[in-house]
Amino acid sequence: MAGLSWIEIIYWAATIIGGTLFILRLIMMFIGGGLSDGDVDIPHDVDIPHDIHIDGDITDGSGDHAAADTSFKLLSIQGLTSFFMMFGLVGLALLKSNFPVVATVIGGMAAGLATVAITGLIFTQMRRLQSEGTINIQNTVGTQASVYLTIPRNGTGQVQVIVQGSLKIFDAISKNEKVIATGEKVQVVGVASGNTLIVDKLK
Repeated sequence: MAGLSWIEIIYWAATIIGGTLFILRLIMMFIGGGLSDGDVDIPHDVDIPHDIHIDGDITDGSGDHAAADTSFKLLSIQGLTSFFMMFGLVGLALLKSNFPVVATVIGGMAAGLATVAITGLIFTQMRRLQSEGTINIQNTVGTQASVYLTIPRNGTGQVQVIVQGSLKIFDAISKNEKVIATGEKVQVVGVASGNTLIVDKLK
């Protein structure tokens, strides 16, 4: 960078470092960010065979939604990288257009802050969309299910149920404290506690 002024060196450094980290952060987020939770989407008219094993995580909808509600913060990694990237790019552009150094700094900072705000809005909406896709266990009430693991008289078994288009496995207890064998068809009549369903054998 021989022949560059001190302000150009600052802008180039901000652009290269900020831009590189911003892109790497995006790549890491989309590769390892858990955009897919491993659910199996199944049409509602498909029967559930009892010998299928689906290892699905259960979310009851009452968990911590702080990630979805937390605003994108200026001091987050993505916020800082997007700020420096645009600060450098706009600062260089204004400098090449022969604006005074002070004006380029002000313009670069304004562009950086605007980018943080826009990026924050995008990330917040993405989090909200993701949280809307989580499974609410209350939506299982009234649906039919198949017993996956035998439900003992006074104990807990497991059932497979299609909820919100995904095949899920939930712990379950019998409403009438009767043994319900693997493969039996049941109806979900309530939620006991946590992720445990109350089921009744279909007549």
